Amino acid sequence: MTEKIQLSPKEPWVELRTTPEDWRDADPRLLETMLGQMHLIRAFEETVLQLAAEGLVHGPAHSSIGQEGGAVGSIVGLRGTDAVNGSHRGHHQFLAKAIGFVTPDGLDVTNLVNEPIQEVLQRTLAEILGLAQGYCRGRGGSMHLQWKEAGALGTNAIVGGGVPLGAGNAWAQQHSETSDLTVSYFGDGAVNIGSVLETMNLTAAWDIPLVFFIENNLYAVSTHVSEVTAEERLSGRGTGFGIPSWRVDGMDPLAVHLAMQEIEAHTRAGNGPAVIEAEVYRFFHQNGPVPGSAFGYRPKDEEEEWRGRDPLTRVANEMMTLGLIEQVEVDSVRAQAQAAMELAVNELLEADPAGKPGARRIRPDLWPSADFVNVGVRGDASELSGVRTEEFATHTGKKEEVRFVDAVAAVMDRRMETDARIVVLGEDVHRLKGGTNGATKGLVEKYPDRILGTPISENAFAGLGGGMALDGRFRPVIEFMYPDFMWVAADQVFNQIGKARHMFGGDASVPVVIRTKVAMGSGYGSQHLMDPAGIFATAPGWRIVAPSNPFDYIGLMNAALALNDPVLVIEHVDLYASTGEIAVGDYDYQIPFGKAAIKRAGNDVTVLTYLSMVSHSLEAVEQTGIDAEVIDLRWLDRASIDWTTIGASITKTNAVMIVEQGAQGTSYGSWLADEIQRRFFDYLDQPVQRVHGGEASPSISKVLERAAIARTEEVAAGLKKIAMGFGTN
Repeated sequence: MTEKIQLSPKEPWVELRTTPEDWRDADPRLLETMLGQMHLIRAFEETVLQLAAEGLVHGPAHSSIGQEGGAVGSIVGLRGTDAVNGSHRGHHQFLAKAIGFVTPDGLDVTNLVNEPIQEVLQRTLAEILGLAQGYCRGRGGSMHLQWKEAGALGTNAIVGGGVPLGAGNAWAQQHSETSDLTVSYFGDGAVNIGSVLETMNLTAAWDIPLVFFIENNLYAVSTHVSEVTAEERLSGRGTGFGIPSWRVDGMDPLAVHLAMQEIEAHTRAGNGPAVIEAEVYRFFHQNGPVPGSAFGYRPKDEEEEWRGRDPLTRVANEMMTLGLIEQVEVDSVRAQAQAAMELAVNELLEADPAGKPGARRIRPDLWPSADFVNVGVRGDASELSGVRTEEFATHTGKKEEVRFVDAVAAVMDRRMETDARIVVLGEDVHRLKGGTNGATKGLVEKYPDRILGTPISENAFAGLGGGMALDGRFRPVIEFMYPDFMWVAADQVFNQIGKARHMFGGDASVPVVIRTKVAMGSGYGSQHLMDPAGIFATAPGWRIVAPSNPFDYIGLMNAALALNDPVLVIEHVDLYASTGEIAVGDYDYQIPFGKAAIKRAGNDVTVLTYLSMVSHSLEAVEQTGIDAEVIDLRWLDRASIDWTTIGASITKTNAVMIVEQGAQGTSYGSWLADEIQRRFFDYLDQPVQRVHGGEASPSISKVLERAAIARTEEVAAGLKKIAMGFGTN
């Protein structure tokens, strides 16, 4: 017969419950602080629901009423330098961290609200109402609350989206030689999200001090947890990744606090991440002031049972049993919290002169100016002022010929030597003597702690890099082996990294570089060969550079690593083995910001192109004999593109052809052609012509792959088509 051996988790998985002795042993000041914080949060949330019922909250009002115990119990013991981030239902976590930050010595329930607390309440409410005095200047609203000074990294409207960012912040804490930690809050739905599970694996593998805090409130919008997972004890997810896990009654704030004390001791000692699951219950529907039973997905008796476990009542009753407080004092705590919220509301609202009696409106002077709408999509690039810039034609140093890919590795070596903040991460970047293409050659030997070979988990490592960048102590360079793989991590790349600066008020630096290579012609097929320029050019927040030669690569990468914005650096596999001249020993210059390069002067047509298509365009010009002006764009994003050079050429040639290699559907040239038609219509003697690949992605078949992409022949055909428009042969 076969033998069966019962296996046990690598790390412990425990459930923690308090006893009467725990309450007797608890510091009375701790209990007083928890009671005061929960009442402030409850009064705040009740106010938000009231304003939502009046139609004054534009957008959702995801209240945390009922769930205050988990947030307060877990945050009350944290340091000011610890950090938290959370989900769309995150008012309670934000307020617990912010209130704790401004009152580090705890609360006095006899004098609950001081000036700093009042300011926190008012500014948080202003943010939810979309007003300029909010922490994110009204851009974040209910679901995107950030106050970095207090360690509140930002709540997040994408389920599970903030967890990889929290890991990046925790990595930065760890590698800044602190014992600080980060707590990332998410709900029962997010435990089934790939980004969360990927991050659990990565943080466990690297011993990153991230606490995964699962608020299990049993329901998504209306779907019960039992409908979506066979293991309803959600903390069990941690055991599969070798992470110690705790399960606790989230309606008992002291139990949460005691579990967090154990977790803090584990994590601060350098033992890696931890998971805690707090069973909580939201007293209202997913959004708004109506209970879930009104929609039929929750029974009323279930709601009544959970309301009987209200964490505010639990703490008050335990304190009264211990003789620490009387009911009249508990009533006073609630009254003080309500009065503080009434004061905050009165500062933000006024009577509506056009409404019914008693109707209110937001004070008109508190709205952000409409002129603020696009401010802070990116920074102003002022960090590049005063740097040394060079162009190949005017550089006076001695030149040498090198392979393109060797220039890639050499400039990264130089920057990592001079800037200890730079960290490179991605799949296989630490192996194969320079990764899969040699782009990190020699770096792991010199900087073993800053060349991070990641698991195959694009969401996790992209978010990790984003979190590092938002922390501000590091400048991550993330390598995606192929551009198509970024779409696995699209949430982190576009929803998180790209939007972060603008969403959180316009000031947050996001100094992250993504490197990837276009591999058309290499035979890797539809899921490896795309050109990402077109999609990134239409996504907010990103800058894009596309070098066509080694000299430019050095200067553009240096600029990318100096910018405080996210930058996509696109390379091309065809260029890696090509050679070009660079200045001997000079890896410290930048290519001028937002400056294109005229590769060939001409009078008949302006050819706008980038990457390997620069050389294909020059070849096509020589073959056809057409007097074309070929411009290497270099900077591709709409905020950095060189309209001065482009415009001067168009007004001279009166014709434009945009040349790219990639597919028609994700074309970079599509938006560029539209912009040119709008800016320079009066100078154009014919429509903007475009050379691009086919509609289909490149196939594995060599014949079909060639048919799907553009090269010299397609550029030559495009030039001849333009010449026909001039009436010439």
